[in-house]
Amino acid sequence: MLRINELKLPLDHPAEALQAAVLDRLGIPATDLLALRIYKRSTDARKRDAILFIYSVDVEVKNELAILERLKGDRRVQPSPDMEYRFVAKAPGDLQERPIVIGTGPCGMFAGLILAQMGFRPILLERGKAVRERTRDTWGLWRGHRLDPESNVQFGEGGAGTFSDGKLYSQIKDPRHLGRKVLQEFVKAGAPEEILYVGRPHIGTFRLVGMVERIRATIESLGGEIRFQSRVDDVLIEDGRIQGVKLASGEELFSRHVVLAVGHSARDTFQMLYDRGVHIEAKPFSIGFRIEHPQRMIDQCQYGRHVGHPLLGAADYRLVHHCQNGRTVYSFCMCPGGTVVAATSEPGRVVTNGMSQYSRNERNANAGIVVGITPEQDYPGHPLAGIEFQRKWEARAFELGGGNYDAPVQLVGDFLAGRPSEKFGEVIPSYTPGVRLTDLSTALPEYAIEAIREALPAFGRQIKGFDRPDAVLTGVETRTSSPVRITRDPHTLQSLNVQGLYPAGEGAGYAGGILSAAIDGIEVAEAVALDMVRKRGKL
Repeated sequence: MLRINELKLPLDHPAEALQAAVLDRLGIPATDLLALRIYKRSTDARKRDAILFIYSVDVEVKNELAILERLKGDRRVQPSPDMEYRFVAKAPGDLQERPIVIGTGPCGMFAGLILAQMGFRPILLERGKAVRERTRDTWGLWRGHRLDPESNVQFGEGGAGTFSDGKLYSQIKDPRHLGRKVLQEFVKAGAPEEILYVGRPHIGTFRLVGMVERIRATIESLGGEIRFQSRVDDVLIEDGRIQGVKLASGEELFSRHVVLAVGHSARDTFQMLYDRGVHIEAKPFSIGFRIEHPQRMIDQCQYGRHVGHPLLGAADYRLVHHCQNGRTVYSFCMCPGGTVVAATSEPGRVVTNGMSQYSRNERNANAGIVVGITPEQDYPGHPLAGIEFQRKWEARAFELGGGNYDAPVQLVGDFLAGRPSEKFGEVIPSYTPGVRLTDLSTALPEYAIEAIREALPAFGRQIKGFDRPDAVLTGVETRTSSPVRITRDPHTLQSLNVQGLYPAGEGAGYAGGILSAAIDGIEVAEAVALDMVRKRGKL
């Protein structure tokens, strides 16, 4: 097979144009082309009146070696890489020990799935509820101001990514093509096959719910076990080695291999681990607001006359601005045609996030507009200081919103002018349970407010109307990533000072988003499997 990259075709090209481009690139007749499969299709909208699709394709041809020799100077034509996933180990038939996985977000789910596929019969522990029960509890906050601290956007089967845009792309290096394994498992679980080749695939919340259930069923069919409402309140450590965990119910489970995939909001777990002496460090993250615009405005700015084209869908954007005060402001987790959602997990606090369905057909576009912060500069002195920093501003947002989980909002024009907002314009905020017009100047540290005020007009010069006076800011966005890193050895993937404990995923500071978290779960599962087999003398 050959991989051909950078085949550029117009947006409305006929179906036969792709094959013609392949034949032209390779300089072969149609009779020499045996098979063609699209590997990746991305969109180049830099010239909005001349939008292109850029293809990478895998082809089977006659005389492959001769073609490679003839085109050896063309970097766009190469042998197709081997992307098949191969398991690194197989559980011995008489193995009694069962690995424990804490958390069933993308990282924990894929750690459990890979371990189950290798025969290790993992036990997955989830503090929240199964995904459909969790969905009902989440709607209890969104529609009824009722927060369940153990079952919400952050906690429960599927993790925080279940209530998001369902983005399935990442900028991490992936030399082993583990992301391909993740996407293939998602397709098996019901995702559309297009996620295997579109440039920026997404799924959306409604589809994710059913997929999560099917992956759970697969794990169970392979001998794995998933326990819901099973919060881990303690880890059992002897002589620097993990021995198991203790649940909130008082039950103890014993294993010398524990995957810690708890997500970025498991603050009580971080405190427990710190109290037990597990090595933890503070790490950078970002804070800011959610901003909403009419989706049709973003579409027009990005796609011009091609607005509404069925192959383009709702437009997105990525923005960054380096401020005079030394801060960097950037767009985060942009959700085309989506909604701003309540994402708190603790009473008395307001947190926002963004969510889209697969169709991305809601009226507004939203994104986080966030400022990078660091422990050295902004919350020094303690590994868990970032958590208290988050809590401070989440509590302030709760106060500004009226103390009932409504969110504080302000129009961009008023925010830039430094005056409270009194009425909405064309843009109506999508956040539920509700919003309260106010002044957001005290909702974040002064340096963050200053940076965002500088960045918004700069973004308006990149996307016309981005700083329109009636665009809406909703506070606050604080859970962009974990405020801690549970540091691990880069080779064994075990905690620096607790053998057998495998910090993983976003909560441990090693991923950001569904795809990278799932990939990290695979890598940690492989490390667990290899260690378990080695200790049995089977390698």
